Amino acid sequence: MKRLILPLGLLAANPAFAQGWGNVANKEEPAFSWTAPLWPSFWMAWTPATFVLFCVLFSVIALIGVLEATKYRDGLERKGILGLTTTIGDRLFITLLGTSYIFLAWLGIFGQPLWWPLGLSIVWGIFCFRKV
Repeated sequence: MKRLILPLGLLAANPAFAQGWGNVANKEEPAFSWTAPLWPSFWMAWTPATFVLFCVLFSVIALIGVLEATKYRDGLERKGILGLTTTIGDRLFITLLGTSYIFLAWLGIFGQPLWWPLGLSIVWGIFCFRKV
């Protein structure tokens, strides 16, 4: 029995065990953040928010391209309230341009939070696709 107690006592006094090997399983994961970089050493600051924004933007552009190539081959032109003859792609471009101006103006005048300009941009997008 004395031979078994001595090795266990040496194991407990081992410097490697004292450095925190007992806490390896208790490692805390960092919390999710929309502004934390996805790839810290990458040349562009890809955060989850910018990644989602670009994925949605390219998906909408691809969807409009597929719709204009298949269903609306003539471009579905119409003359809107602004006096412009536009297609679906033109209305998407006007919507995106107006949305960027809404967000920039809001940031310049009020700052954050950005929920109000998001709502204004959605209303602007609905207006553009229905009336422009």
